[in-house]
Amino acid sequence: LDIGNGVFEVITTAGDSLLGGEDFDRRIMDWLVFNFAKENHIDLRKDKMALQRLKDVSEKSKCELSSITSTEINLPFIISTGKSDPFHLQTILSRDKLEQLTSDLVDRTLRICDESLKKSGIDLSSIDQVILVGGMTRMPLVQKRVKEFFKMDPSKGVHPDEVVALGAAIQGDALLGKAEETGELLLLDVTPHSLGIKMSGGSFYKLIEANTTIPTSSKHVFTNVRDNQEAVNIVVFQGENEVADENELLGQFTLKGTRQVPKSELDIEISLD
Repeated sequence: LDIGNGVFEVITTAGDSLLGGEDFDRRIMDWLVFNFAKENHIDLRKDKMALQRLKDVSEKSKCELSSITSTEINLPFIISTGKSDPFHLQTILSRDKLEQLTSDLVDRTLRICDESLKKSGIDLSSIDQVILVGGMTRMPLVQKRVKEFFKMDPSKGVHPDEVVALGAAIQGDALLGKAEETGELLLLDVTPHSLGIKMSGGSFYKLIEANTTIPTSSKHVFTNVRDNQEAVNIVVFQGENEVADENELLGQFTLKGTRQVPKSELDIEISLD
């Protein structure tokens, strides 16, 4: 973000929509399941009640390890096979062990930062502040790796769980026009993903590239791919993969009643706005 004189301009945006706090929880769950199976030859994942308890305790212990160096995980009567006394799960999880289990997830986070800077041509030395948003940024390993990458301490000036809601509220107020009257705030945002359509053959044609400042529009003229084609199916995706179906489907519609002419003789203009 470039911020000055009440203008908030998004320079570049990047992310991994398949990476979040639950991935860290799942690593703890897998570790508990593996150790329990090794000791008792029972797979806890086959029991829904046991699985839910594992999910809850994994998230709880992850949160605790942001402020303490080890935590006890104790789940009495975790499962009963009906053949003997019920089984209990009791173990100690240390912060070091958690970091060992999840270091690759933190690496993925830093890779996104690196890609984002390279894509926009921003030099590390030109960055004034690094702001951490979201519960997982409380993890000491995340803070340590961010500090190493950006060569500065991350800012502690915002509440990691409230900052997004607060920003949305301020932007909502601006959209109602109040900020325009007083000239207090302007947000120049960008498209987080490329937007385009699926071509015949399955490839993805981008009409609007990722990180384009919005509002924006783009149009392109396509043609019919078969003789006497009566309809054209237009499928809109967002994403960066060259194969359309690997991206996220936004919607589709069918253009009917087109002139029936030989292939490549019909012009179909598609505009994204």
